[in-house]
Amino acid sequence: MADTAAGLAYAGPENITAYASERSWIMNPVGEKEIRGSFVNCSKGEARRINLPRDLPEFPWADLDFLGWRDPGALDRGYLVAERGGELVGVTLRLSPEVRRSFTKSTVCSICVTAHSGTGVALFTAPRVGASGRQGNTVGTYICADLACSLYVRGKKKTDLGMQFETLTAEERIVRTVANLEAFLDKVAEDTLSSTMA
Repeated sequence: MADTAAGLAYAGPENITAYASERSWIMNPVGEKEIRGSFVNCSKGEARRINLPRDLPEFPWADLDFLGWRDPGALDRGYLVAERGGELVGVTLRLSPEVRRSFTKSTVCSICVTAHSGTGVALFTAPRVGASGRQGNTVGTYICADLACSLYVRGKKKTDLGMQFETLTAEERIVRTVANLEAFLDKVAEDTLSSTMA
């Protein structure tokens, strides 16, 4: 997975020192204006109408690799905001209605690799940027339904499956989470329609 900010690829614990040295794992606190101005896959008008978390100042910023939340007024919508190359990048998400998860089986988040039972993981789709997104092209991935990946990898929040054991350290799990998120954001940022027409 390519890290566009660092120019490195995370291939596992063997190169974590080089990868981690290029990264800052703490999400800096951001305000409403910064968040609304960060979205790359929706119009400015849509960004102005996004429902932001009411408790934004109380968020555990020191434990966040990205800001993620579900829209309290429309639970089929979610949002991610991350720092990339010194800039904020926000994407809008939609919960895919076609997928029905079994309450007896566990599913793994594609971002933080946390296992959940039942509906703890959801399929979200994000419109691609530019002309491609306006034509309805989207990118989908399975993410923790509450978008709290950062808290799960740090052990600040637990699933109903209880404690999950891995051979990776907490820092390695954070690196993996950020790398997976950036790979997803890279796909969202790819305007395939413009690339085809160029």
